[in-house]
Amino acid sequence: MRRIGAAAVIRDEDGRVLLVRHSYGERNWQIPGGVGEPGESAAQTAVREVREETGLKVTVERLTGIYWERPADMHHFAFACRRATAEAPVPSSPEITEVRWCERAALPRPLSDFTIRRIDDALAGTPADVHEIEERKWLR
Repeated sequence: MRRIGAAAVIRDEDGRVLLVRHSYGERNWQIPGGVGEPGESAAQTAVREVREETGLKVTVERLTGIYWERPADMHHFAFACRRATAEAPVPSSPEITEVRWCERAALPRPLSDFTIRRIDDALAGTPADVHEIEERKWLR
């Protein structure tokens, strides 16, 4: 059975993007997101994952891209989201060690080319498109 994942590109009032740092694997920086649960839409997955990882309540503004990851046979959905309340993001899961607002020109490392792609697609403001991605490349 194919899995789906969903993630959120969230910007603050200064245009910075919210990233989370994982406590596992590459210990990489990523936009908040994760794997969908049964009976959950991709948009609901993104909202839930943001809440679980950062404590933030967000609303979905628009779909920014769909990405098929061939090696994992998985579809990833990315959404532009906005904060529904003014609380500050904090690590809210054992999977997350840090949260940070980042300028696009100064993204922290390690992070993957896939994360950058989703951020750039969201910031471009163009209609969502479907993309095929291969194995992720890590930038250190």
